[in-house]
Amino acid sequence: MASKVKVPVREQDPKVRATNFEEVCYGYNEEEAIEEAKRCLNCKNPRCVQGCPVSINIPDFISEVKEGNFEAAAKVIAKSSSLPAVCGRVCPQESQCEGNCVLGIKGEPVSIGKLERFVADWSRKHNIDLSGDIKKNGIKVAIIGSGPSGLACAGDLAKLGYEVTVFEAFHKAGGVLTYGIPEFRLPKSEVVDYEVNSIKNLGVKIETNVVVGRTVTIQEMFEEEGFKAVFIGSGAGLPSFMGIPGENANGVLSANEFLTRVNLMKAYRDDYDTPIRVGKKVAVIGGGNVAMDAARTALRLGAESHIVYRRSEEELPARVEEVHHAKEEGIQFDLLTNPKEIHVDENGDVCGMTCVKMELGEADASGRRRPVEIAGSEFNLDVDMVIMSLGTKPNPLIASTTEGLDINNRRCIVADEDGLTSLEGVYAGGDTVTGAATVISAMGAGRTAAAAMDKYLREKYL
Repeated sequence: MASKVKVPVREQDPKVRATNFEEVCYGYNEEEAIEEAKRCLNCKNPRCVQGCPVSINIPDFISEVKEGNFEAAAKVIAKSSSLPAVCGRVCPQESQCEGNCVLGIKGEPVSIGKLERFVADWSRKHNIDLSGDIKKNGIKVAIIGSGPSGLACAGDLAKLGYEVTVFEAFHKAGGVLTYGIPEFRLPKSEVVDYEVNSIKNLGVKIETNVVVGRTVTIQEMFEEEGFKAVFIGSGAGLPSFMGIPGENANGVLSANEFLTRVNLMKAYRDDYDTPIRVGKKVAVIGGGNVAMDAARTALRLGAESHIVYRRSEEELPARVEEVHHAKEEGIQFDLLTNPKEIHVDENGDVCGMTCVKMELGEADASGRRRPVEIAGSEFNLDVDMVIMSLGTKPNPLIASTTEGLDINNRRCIVADEDGLTSLEGVYAGGDTVTGAATVISAMGAGRTAAAAMDKYLREKYL
């Protein structure tokens, strides 16, 4: 009979890790992975697969792990995912594959994410080549953005034989995996760079420092550079703000800018000169994974770090694991609290914040109870830095420079279920279509678009 309890995962001590940027979770070793894999019931109707946006054959790869056939497990995963070490670390498995696991009904589900991570890490450490033999067909395809959706689309199309070029605006590939998610959750050189290089090994070219809409347009890609299809996976990097007084003060910035400085530009390292301002007391406004990342990063840089969120803990959109880790590390949670005004001193710097207490009323359109201000409950929060983590929108540059490309009222590109936009041969997926979402949902959109692009290109050119 399968154990009702997961094999525990070793982690850094909270007091130690709160002072460094090394990975929090150590992951399974071989013995632990095999033991956890043995909990899998290998269901005839695997609900876990239905919960996976990229449709990994989860029972098959876990069966291989159970037998100690780790390379075979890696090959099963590689059929569906180009980024297994990433997904094993940052995907919200609790609401996807693990959320559908039958064992979770009366106990704890199988640790599918931790097993995926183990297999990916084992493959990397043993230099397993999963690229296979690819016969090129000579058809050129362009991918805009090297984040999760772009990399997933590029990987699938390369395996199908297309000549794939990825255009990335930054100087380093990886998108949000590189600039957004902190090192302590997702190591860059060890994990992200390795998986990007694995996609390059499929024959994918990655051109950095290319801002599509400025350096080159989509029309020019078709007319001058010979591309036959384009996938837009440029993400949602335009931050939102509250519009409250004092928001333009020195010391107020978006979580996007803060994390980009720390992650992409290595501001946390003494051997880099990237300037970054970190206050003594930092308030991060928001309750999602990005807010947790920003708060935990500020803590590691020496600040007293607060999460300010207008709903209760039950409504926090961040993963339970991330909230748990944040609490362990000493992040302070000011819940049912909403900022009203940021105080500014004579030098234009943040010197405090007026907040108001909230209570939960009736449910709103999102299904969550609407926060309502409690009259007369205003109070001052002593902070000298405020980080806004209120969600992001797509940058309008590509849409504004591509005639005939439809967007909706949220500035997101309009695409059908296959990723096809209003323009022939132009597909889109991930956050640029849905708004800010998860890594794995963006990958799923990239894979869906790749299949549709393959069908389109075969019918038209092959």
